Amino acid sequence: KWSEEHHKWMETVDAEKIYELEPALREGVKDGLWMSQVSSIRNPRLLQALYTSLQRNPLVTIHEGAEVSSFLTNKDKLDGVKLHNGDEHRADAVVICSGAWSRSVAKNDGIEVKPVKGQMLIFDAPIGLVNRVVMNNGKYVIPRRDGKVLAGSTLEDVGFDKRTTEQAKEELADMAIDLFPGLASCPISAHWSGLRPGSPDGIPYIGQMKEFDNLYINAGHYRNGLVLAPASVALLSAIVSGESTPIPSEPYNPLIRV
Repeated sequence: KWSEEHHKWMETVDAEKIYELEPALREGVKDGLWMSQVSSIRNPRLLQALYTSLQRNPLVTIHEGAEVSSFLTNKDKLDGVKLHNGDEHRADAVVICSGAWSRSVAKNDGIEVKPVKGQMLIFDAPIGLVNRVVMNNGKYVIPRRDGKVLAGSTLEDVGFDKRTTEQAKEELADMAIDLFPGLASCPISAHWSGLRPGSPDGIPYIGQMKEFDNLYINAGHYRNGLVLAPASVALLSAIVSGESTPIPSEPYNPLIRV
C-alpha cells in the first residue's frame, strides 16, 4: 500500500519472475518483493571520494585522530571544543555527529545512542552468480561488479567490542550459501565488523541540544546512515542557519524526544 502511494517502486513477484532475475537462487522460492529502484554502493569508495572532495575544499579543515575532551564554554554560550592534545577550536556552532560515540561526546543521557555491532564477510565469486541485492529474514547478500558478494549482517549489543567471531562467520556464510548454493565453492576473502549508532526505533536525533543554543546533533541513524545522509544534512543545515526545513523536524528533535 505504501509503495502504491509512492510511485509504485515495490511489487510482488512470483517464482517465474524471481528466477528470471536470479537464476542461481536456491530452489523452492515461490514469491517475493521486487524493488526495482533499490541499489547498493561501496561505502569505502564513497567515503574516499567524500574525503578527497573535502580536502580540496578551501573552507574545510580536517583534523584526524583528534579526540574531543571537552566543550569550550563562556557562561551559557558554547565557544567551541578542546582536544585531548590541548588544541582548541573555536566555532559559532558545534555539531555532534560521532556515530556510536555520540552519547559520550554529548555527555547527555537523554541521547540514547549506543553501539550495535554488525559483522559482515565477502565471498570471491564469479561475476553473475549473484546479480542483485537479495534480502531474507533480516539478512542480505549484495553483489559487486567484480563478482565479490557481501553477506551480512549480525546485530550484536556488545558495547564497543569490534572483534569478529567464528560463530558469526559461520552463520553468515551458511545464510548466504543457503540463498545461493554456488557460493559454497567460493572462498571467503574478508570478514570484518563495524559499530552502528543504534537509537530508539532507529530514528536519528537531528537538531538543537538543550545545553547550548549553538550545540546541535546529527546521530543515531542505526542501519540507514548512508541512505538518510542527504536528507539529514539538508534538515540540520536548515535548522542551524534558521531557514525553513525541507521536512518536518519534530520527529527527530532532541528537545522533544528526551
